[in-house]
Amino acid sequence: MRSSMSQTPRPFSHPSFAGRIGVARLDITPPVGIYARNWGAAKHDIAESVHRPITLTAMTLTSPSRDRPLVFIDGDLGWWRPLSLFREFQADLLREFKADSSDVIFGLSHTHAGAPLMKPDPELPGGDLVRAWLEKVRQSTLAAVRQAFDSAVDGTLDWHVGRCALASVRDLPDPADADGRYICGYNPDVPADDTLLVGRVTDASGKPVATVVNYACHPTTLAWDNTAISPDYVGAMRATMEQVTGAPAMFMLGACGELSPRYQYVGDGEVADRHGRQLAFAALAALNDMEPPAMQLAYQGVVESGAPLAIWKHEPREVSPVLKSVESSVDLPLKDWPSADELEEQRLACDDRALEERLRRRRDIRRALGDGATFSLPIWAWRMGDAVLVGTCCEPYSFLQQELRRRFPDRTVLVLNLINGTTGYLPPSDLYDLNIYQAWQTPFDRGSLELVVEAMTDAIRQVLSD
Repeated sequence: MRSSMSQTPRPFSHPSFAGRIGVARLDITPPVGIYARNWGAAKHDIAESVHRPITLTAMTLTSPSRDRPLVFIDGDLGWWRPLSLFREFQADLLREFKADSSDVIFGLSHTHAGAPLMKPDPELPGGDLVRAWLEKVRQSTLAAVRQAFDSAVDGTLDWHVGRCALASVRDLPDPADADGRYICGYNPDVPADDTLLVGRVTDASGKPVATVVNYACHPTTLAWDNTAISPDYVGAMRATMEQVTGAPAMFMLGACGELSPRYQYVGDGEVADRHGRQLAFAALAALNDMEPPAMQLAYQGVVESGAPLAIWKHEPREVSPVLKSVESSVDLPLKDWPSADELEEQRLACDDRALEERLRRRRDIRRALGDGATFSLPIWAWRMGDAVLVGTCCEPYSFLQQELRRRFPDRTVLVLNLINGTTGYLPPSDLYDLNIYQAWQTPFDRGSLELVVEAMTDAIRQVLSD
């Protein structure tokens, strides 16, 4: 039985931030001929062509409520080898802009079809080109941030939730292995987190300044047969959105430890483009479902017609100018791996090309984390008006973003992978009992993901506190 008591329906509005917002983009495409081997199964070492440009986009957020700006950098890049390379890069950024380490986030799209961010190694084919390209990335980052500050306008950043079916779960029981091995590819029997968050930046007149897409899906469309530099699906996503909006499209990679396209590991760039258009169309659908900037849809009353009609209309609303940032950390247990020197000895003695690549990566991770029993994992959390952003340098499973959103149901929570460096996967504890890539690849021991969930919960509470 319905109650006779009623209340005025609450207005509908988007989580928003109002302040000065700047966006700038530069091209950082590596040269053809650079070392670009990202797959153990690859037969090639160098890039032979360019599928789509590799770009770097900076966004700056400034508010009268705070004396320091926030800077987000979005690069069509894969991963840092080792973590110390990013820390050198970060030190330059913080020194140049006199910024606190909590205020600057460098996010990677995690393309697997680019030049790795690695220490120059002249022994590798194309390795002689790495040093100059890294310097180009550094100089372009500084220039993009400056341009973003210089071009900043009074604007609004609104967020809206959409859905996209590009991502699928990639933990598949091996049908040919009786011992329970898992292989890394499409599992049709497990649903994936399809949450898509879309940000819209507009100036005071309502003109688009930028869009932002936060989505969890590994950019692993292009694999060992691909010899071209490519941003993978993110490139076509940007191009498609920009064709419609006329404004730069930024990307924030979500918690995608077990998520990837269902059709992947190909050499055809058109497949990556199709994936990118799929994500862009979903993001554009969410964008077109949004209310005008700084407006809310509010209940006005009833018009009697053939039926009693509820009238809702747009009306102005106040938008939060609050910016806050927190950098915290959590101590994670490390597995009992060999030392970095021992792993290097194993690599030098290895004549299997795929295994040698695994050992190279494991050596770099061990060097980055040290030979101790724990690692202090940094966590970044931002408040941008009504929305919260949180992330770390690992690759957590999507459980992380789903759980944080469950814990903060009244907030828009953006969760980011691979920000401010790269380390290893964070799978749920129960997967450590399985023969599964993310569990045996990661340097972090059982229970680490659960520790990160609690630490991020605390960080979010900190940025939400007054």
